[in-house]
Amino acid sequence: MAKYMRTVYVSGGLSGFSENNYPGMDHADYPWDTVPKVVDKLFRGAVWHDQRQRQLRKRGALEHWDYLMPIVADGDMGFGSLTVGMKAAKALAELGAAAIHIDDLALGLKQFTTGQGRTVVPTSEYAERVKAIRLQLDVLGAETLVFARCDTDHAEFITSVADARDHAYVLGATSREVVERGWTLKEAIEEAITSGEPAKDAREAWMTAARLMTFDEAVETAATAANLPADGLADYHSRVGYGTSLQQHRAAAKAALGNAVGDVLFDWELPRSAHSQYLFRQTVQTIVERALVVAPLSDLSWARMDQPNYFDLKEYHEAVRAALGPDRMFAFAWGAEWPFPATAGWTDERRKHASFILAREFGVVWQVQPMYMIQGVNMEIKKSAAMWTSEGIGGYFETIQAAAVHRKPHRVDDYEKMSWCGGHLSDAFFSAVAGEEIAKK
Repeated sequence: MAKYMRTVYVSGGLSGFSENNYPGMDHADYPWDTVPKVVDKLFRGAVWHDQRQRQLRKRGALEHWDYLMPIVADGDMGFGSLTVGMKAAKALAELGAAAIHIDDLALGLKQFTTGQGRTVVPTSEYAERVKAIRLQLDVLGAETLVFARCDTDHAEFITSVADARDHAYVLGATSREVVERGWTLKEAIEEAITSGEPAKDAREAWMTAARLMTFDEAVETAATAANLPADGLADYHSRVGYGTSLQQHRAAAKAALGNAVGDVLFDWELPRSAHSQYLFRQTVQTIVERALVVAPLSDLSWARMDQPNYFDLKEYHEAVRAALGPDRMFAFAWGAEWPFPATAGWTDERRKHASFILAREFGVVWQVQPMYMIQGVNMEIKKSAAMWTSEGIGGYFETIQAAAVHRKPHRVDDYEKMSWCGGHLSDAFFSAVAGEEIAKK
C-alpha cells in the first residue's frame, strides 16, 4: 500500500482482533502493550523494506516508494492509569510511532459494539490523560504528535460529576412522582429482571416516566409553566455559563426567577446506572468545549463520530477553528456501517465527495477508515477462495500467477516482485561464503 497511502494507522480494536490469543470486539480489553508490539512489528518491516529497496536501487533498478510512512497509533483511553498511559506513550515513541491519539472514554466501559452505553470521563480526567501523554513525550524529547480525540458524540453516560464543566449536560429526573418516590433507574431495571420482563423495555419506560432533562431545560419548563416573561429566562442564562456548577445553576434560577418557580425539581442521582454512571446529554458543544480545553497540549483535534452528521461536522470544525484559528489541524475516522442518509445532511453529492469536503472545507488533514482492513481485505480473500475452489490451479494460473510473475519489470504496482525477499542480497551472501567473485551486473 506504500504506493498509495500516506500513513499507517494501528487501530487498537483491529490489533485486538488479530494479535491476541483471545480475540474480541473493540472493548480495549487487550494488554496495554498490544498496540506497541504491532507498531514495533510494522516499523521494523517498513525499515527492512526501505533497506531492501536501497539495495535494489544500487543494482540499477528504479523502485522508489516511501516505505517509512508515519505510524499513527491508537492510545485508547491510556490503557489504565496515568502511569500506564505514560509507559505506553514511551513504548510507542521508542518503537517508531509518529503520532498517538488519546480519547475521553471510560476505562472498562467501552461498548461500541452494543449500540448503547458509551461512557466518557469528566473533562478534567480527559485533560489529565492528554497532559500525561504530552509530559512523557516532552521528557523523551520526542517529536511524536498527539491527537486529542473526543468521544462524547453519542455518549450516553459520564462516570462522575466531579467537574463543573460537565454539569450542564447531565440529565436528571424532573417528574414529581418519580422524585418524591425516590425511584431509581437501577431499581426499575432490577424489578423488571426479577419479574422476567425485558430490561430494555423497563429502562425506556422509566426514562419516559422520569421526564429526563438537563437543569437548564428543567428551568425553562418551569418558567413556561409559570407563564414567566422571556426576560426572566434571559436573566437566568446571563448568570450561568461554561463551568457553572449545578449549585450555581440553582442559585441563578432563584435570583433570576424568584419564587415563581421555587426550587426547580431536578435529581440527577436517580437515573444513575448499575455502574453508577450519570446520564449524559451529548451535544456538539460538548465536543467543541473539550477540544478547546486540550488543544494547547495536542497537535490535532479529533471528534469521534461513528454516525457522522454533516451539519454536526460543519458546526464542530467551524467552531474550533473560530476559537483557535484557521491553521488548527484535525483528524477524523469514518465509521464502518454508516449509510450516509439524507436525513443527516448527506446528499448524494456530499457522500460522494465526503473525504474531500472534510479536507477542503473543514481542515481535516488526516482521515482513516479502519474497518477497510477487515471489510476490504475479507472481500478480496472471499473472491480468491471462491475462484480457487471452483477453478483450481488453472484459474489460479490465469487470474493470479500470470499477472504476478509474467509481467516485466517487477514493480510494486504488480502483484509480486521477485526481489521482495531480498533475493539479490541473499545470492551475494552465498557467493561470498563460497569464495566466488561477485560480479557487477
